[in-house]
Amino acid sequence: MSAAPLGQPLPPPPAYGSRSVADILPSCAAALGAEGFENVLGLPEVPRVCLVMVDGLGRVLLSRRTAHTPFLREKLQAGQGGIPATLDAAFPTTTAASLASLGTGVPPGQHGMVGYDVLAPGLDRVVNQLNGWDPDVDPLQWQPFPTVFERLEGHAEVATVSLPQFEGSAMTRAALRGGGFIGATGLHARTTAAAGAMAANPRMLLYFYLNELDKAGHQFGCGSREWEEALEEVDSCVRRLDAQLPQGTLVLVVGDHGMVDVPEAGRIDFGADPALTHGIRHTAGEPRMVHLHLEEGADETARDAVLDRWRERFGRQAWILTREEALAHGLFGPVSEAVRERIGDILVAAHGEVAFFDGRRVRPTAFSMVGQHGSLTKAERHVPLIAFRATGPAQPRRRRG
Repeated sequence: MSAAPLGQPLPPPPAYGSRSVADILPSCAAALGAEGFENVLGLPEVPRVCLVMVDGLGRVLLSRRTAHTPFLREKLQAGQGGIPATLDAAFPTTTAASLASLGTGVPPGQHGMVGYDVLAPGLDRVVNQLNGWDPDVDPLQWQPFPTVFERLEGHAEVATVSLPQFEGSAMTRAALRGGGFIGATGLHARTTAAAGAMAANPRMLLYFYLNELDKAGHQFGCGSREWEEALEEVDSCVRRLDAQLPQGTLVLVVGDHGMVDVPEAGRIDFGADPALTHGIRHTAGEPRMVHLHLEEGADETARDAVLDRWRERFGRQAWILTREEALAHGLFGPVSEAVRERIGDILVAAHGEVAFFDGRRVRPTAFSMVGQHGSLTKAERHVPLIAFRATGPAQPRRRRG
C-alpha cells in the first residue's frame, strides 16, 4: 500500500544521528571533552557552551524575516566553520518530541514522547506531555533514557535557565532532568542569569530556553506583527548574551520546530463527522499530526476502511499512512516495543493549509490558534543552528600616562 497515493510524495525522515536536534547536546558534550559522546555536528573544542533554544524558531521563517534579525543574520553570514546551518526537528515536529530528543540524544521511537498528547496503552487513555501531565504517569519511567545533562555529571557544570514554572515540571523531569535550574521571568533577567552562571564556572554547558516566539505564533500567527516583534526580541536577547557571556563562549541558537499559519476555514473538526471517527477508539497528537488509534481487536480490513475514508477526504491535503509505513520510513527512528503502541494505527500529517481537531476532546479555544506545527513540511521540520563565539564584555580602556 502506498503511503501517499494522492498528494505529495512523503519527505525523507529526519536525519537522526547526523543532522537533527537529537545530535546537538551529544555534540556539545563532546566539544567539552566528555567521553562517550560523538561530535557529529563538528563543534569546536571549548570550555563553555551556551545553547539557546528558541521554541518555534523555524529555518524557513527565519530566512523570510531576516530584516527583523540583524544580529542573527550577521552571525549566519559570517560563516559556520563547517557546522550545519539547518537541522531537522524530531517527528512529530512538536516541543515534547523535539525537546526530549534534544535532552536525551535519541529519536522519539526510543524516548517515547511521540506527540503533544499520546496514548498510554496500559491506562487506555491519552495523556498530555506538556500541560496537565497525568498523575498516573511517572516521567522517569515514561522516558527512561538518561539525559545528556545527567551523563555530564562530574565532567562539567550543567544548568538550565528558564521560566520558574518549568523547574521540576513533569516535562523537565522526563526530557531535561539533570544539572541546576535557574528560574527567571523576563528575557533580560534570564540573560543576566545565564551570563552570571557562565562567568562563575570555567567549564560549563548552559541550556537557555525562550518560549515567547512560540506563544506569539500560536496566538497571532507567524505572519503577524506580534510574531515579528517577538522575533526582534529574540534577536536583541541573543545580542545581549553575546556581549555579556565570557569571551569565547560557544553560543548555539536553535529551534525545536517551525510553524505554519492555518486559516480559520482550514481548522477542521473531524470529531463532528461520524464517518471520520467510526472505528476509532482514541485520537491523539496535534492538529498537524494526528494519531488515530483503532478500536481494540480491529483487523486489517477495519484499518483499511478507516484509511480509505480519510484518504478519500483528505488525501490531497495530508500524508495519511499506517503505523507500519511510518516505522518503515524511519519517521520516529528505531522504535522500541514499549513505544510502538503509543503511535497511532493511522497517522495524519498535514501538508496543506489544514489542521485537524477532535472537537469532542479539545477545548473550544484550540480552534482559535493560528500558528500550528507537527508535520513534515520544510516550514515545520527545518530549524536553524546558528553558531558563534561570544564577544564578551567590553574591556575598559587603559589610561595613558
